[in-house]
Amino acid sequence: MSSGIAVADDCVTKFNELKLGHAYKYITYTLNADNTQVVVDAVGGKDATYQEFVGKLPANDCRYAVYDFEFDAPEGGKRSKILFVLWAPDGAKVKPKMMYTSTKSDFRKKLVGVGTEIQATDASEIDYETILDKAKKDTR
Repeated sequence: MSSGIAVADDCVTKFNELKLGHAYKYITYTLNADNTQVVVDAVGGKDATYQEFVGKLPANDCRYAVYDFEFDAPEGGKRSKILFVLWAPDGAKVKPKMMYTSTKSDFRKKLVGVGTEIQATDASEIDYETILDKAKKDTR
């Protein structure tokens, strides 16, 4: 990767299990202790709620995350979008924000099948209604 930060194979494996098998509702990713690799941080079971997912995002540290977002489509019927989230809260230190931001593009490319991308710095940017509006717009 251009940032020098690698991606653990397990990151893509878990993503594919979410995308193809709906084995999880969400996955959060973090950098390992020496900031050389993106690794799986946590996974949410099939029945995990959006509120549980948001609750896994730390107030003062960055994360990547994917969420299998289901909603009622404007034209009727159920829809599902895989969200990719770069969580870089205002309370996080500058160095992690820079590392996550510089690695995002390369990491995101490895996760084939993401429907919507979100960059959030506070809770209002990942509020359920905000995400629902964005997901609906991305279906048109």
